[in-house]
Amino acid sequence: MEKKEKLLELAAQVEKCTRCDLYKSANHAVPGEGSPTAEIVFIGEAPGFHEDAKGLPFVGNAGKYLDLLLSKVGLKREEVFITNVVKHRPPQNRDPAPNEVVACNGWLDAQLSIISPKIIVTLGKWSLNRYLPQKKISEIHGEPFQIQNVVVIPMYHPAAALRSSKLAAELEDDFLKNKRLMQKPQLAGQTAQSLGESGQGSLF
Repeated sequence: MEKKEKLLELAAQVEKCTRCDLYKSANHAVPGEGSPTAEIVFIGEAPGFHEDAKGLPFVGNAGKYLDLLLSKVGLKREEVFITNVVKHRPPQNRDPAPNEVVACNGWLDAQLSIISPKIIVTLGKWSLNRYLPQKKISEIHGEPFQIQNVVVIPMYHPAAALRSSKLAAELEDDFLKNKRLMQKPQLAGQTAQSLGESGQGSLF
């Protein structure tokens, strides 16, 4: 079975997911969208109002801003894969609860296993916590980390940047700083430094 078919089958399973209670108040599951052969995956937090209405990730104002950021580094939405830590919208856009994140981990694991990206861009603290739980995004944003066989680039969530001109400037700088890496993901493995026993460390 090809990657596209596997992702479609997985999305159909996510649509019927009842692993936590979020499905009870959601209109649609939001599995994710993009290229099944993407070398870069963007992981946000959870669907919002517009995403819940359409069943697609990042389609509100934050999504439009993400599209703009992608264009600044020469990428298009259809060339990458975009998803969230949690696949159903939390009521009133509240933060996901720990049990909800745990319930959705398997879906995200399966997506990443199918796509096998070279680079993962975490958008916001919830996806950052998945890879670097002891780190603060304010201290490491825009800094690539080699974690096992993938490069993780922590960045602020576009929604947060829309509320703060300071964060917006930092987010745009982080995209531009990593432009070469995101345009040529194959460089990720070539530039990785030795990370010792932890399997984690900064590339630059």
